[in-house]
Amino acid sequence: MSDLKVAIVTGAGSGIGRAVAVQLGAEGYCVVLVSRGRDSLEATAELVDGETFVYPADLADADTITTLIEDVLASFGRVDALVHVAGYSELQTIDAITAQTWRQTVDVNLGAAVLLTAGVWPTFKKQNSGVVVNVSSMATIDPFPGLSAYAAAKIGLNLFTSCTAKEGKDIGVRAVSVAPGCVETPMLRAMFDEQMIPNDKTLSPEEVADVICRCVTGDRVFEDGETIVLPSP
Repeated sequence: MSDLKVAIVTGAGSGIGRAVAVQLGAEGYCVVLVSRGRDSLEATAELVDGETFVYPADLADADTITTLIEDVLASFGRVDALVHVAGYSELQTIDAITAQTWRQTVDVNLGAAVLLTAGVWPTFKKQNSGVVVNVSSMATIDPFPGLSAYAAAKIGLNLFTSCTAKEGKDIGVRAVSVAPGCVETPMLRAMFDEQMIPNDKTLSPEEVADVICRCVTGDRVFEDGETIVLPSP
């Protein structure tokens, strides 16, 4: 097993995920960059000062997640941190939600976190260590109209994080959710323009990534299983 610490970061093609990858690379982690698009992941890899492993994947597909974990372990023999940033949302009133959009929302925001954590769990047990950081949302506290499906998936993510912390306590695994308000990301701008949510009312991806990375490295003290809320300006 390599001595190099390995972090899997989903949603690494842009926004918070990209910022997390850059910061963890600077901390000496080998960063496994996961997102749907190879081009965006390779652009992130160019920004990371350290070793990276570019892995295009559809996180709504369970078999893809299984293969991802197998490939990472075959390449590195360990996983020290799992940071699930990838998210999916459509701005829809409740009566406009379809089975397809609901399934996609749950699979990416919650299902992927569950399956990724389950996949790395045997490795965490073997190592007697590991940390999971899940990116949630302030929509779980004060949902914007049209984000009901997204908020429901993210509140499930918060609960799963709490369960992860409780089950992980005896095997050295820590877990925390980070729930930011509006963050200046492509996903935000796909739903809201700057007239609706001005740029000066958003957090930067780097601000959120700083909290996430300090949780990963242990530089920030947190209660296992808690949800750290980061309000917008």
